Amino acid sequence: MKLFVALTIKAYVGNGGFLFAMCSGTDSFDVALAAQNTDICAAIYDGDPADPDMNSKLDYTQTLAFQNFKIIEDPLEYEFSDIDVTPYRKKIPQNQDYFTLFEFSAKWDPIPTMLCQNHTKMIKGFMGQTTAFNKKLIKPAVLIMGENSSLNEVRYIHGSFGKGTWTFYGGHDPEDYHHYVGDKPTDLDLHPNSPGYRLILNNVLFPAAKKKKHKT
Repeated sequence: MKLFVALTIKAYVGNGGFLFAMCSGTDSFDVALAAQNTDICAAIYDGDPADPDMNSKLDYTQTLAFQNFKIIEDPLEYEFSDIDVTPYRKKIPQNQDYFTLFEFSAKWDPIPTMLCQNHTKMIKGFMGQTTAFNKKLIKPAVLIMGENSSLNEVRYIHGSFGKGTWTFYGGHDPEDYHHYVGDKPTDLDLHPNSPGYRLILNNVLFPAAKKKKHKT
């Protein structure tokens, strides 16, 4: 089912659509695409064991953002793959957890300029099932728009596929650092100037900001 959804979304992007995903909607998407011809599900999910050679059979040519990653084989571990840095990131106090947005030229790079438009370049970090991305596993053609260089982790990336484009954003809730399962939704009225939410808004508004072809 996950594969069917992933393939449908990928086709939508390829035909000119725009995909915005956050948290585990990012890496799980590429995992599903890379493993489309391999059984990666443990017996507790589909009744038969996963392919023991699954990690040698992944097809990274099918993914949008990531390559050379390995699937976490333990079904009881709260991770999909080593794309997410949550288990490996260095101990960092919450009040020191930030990432930096890159600056782009509005003339030469209008799309990343729109997606990174904000009132600050320093954004507070926040956790998620997928907090941030392992930089060495990102495909070379992918545009990095936000990262914590000291931790060698990437938060905000963008790319194109076919006629469309996509953006991935690590973390779950920009104004709730941990946001555990079952926590109440964040009251957005309390955060009218949130830089983290501004990036989400940029992506919501982005499709409407595309240039339309003029009649000749």
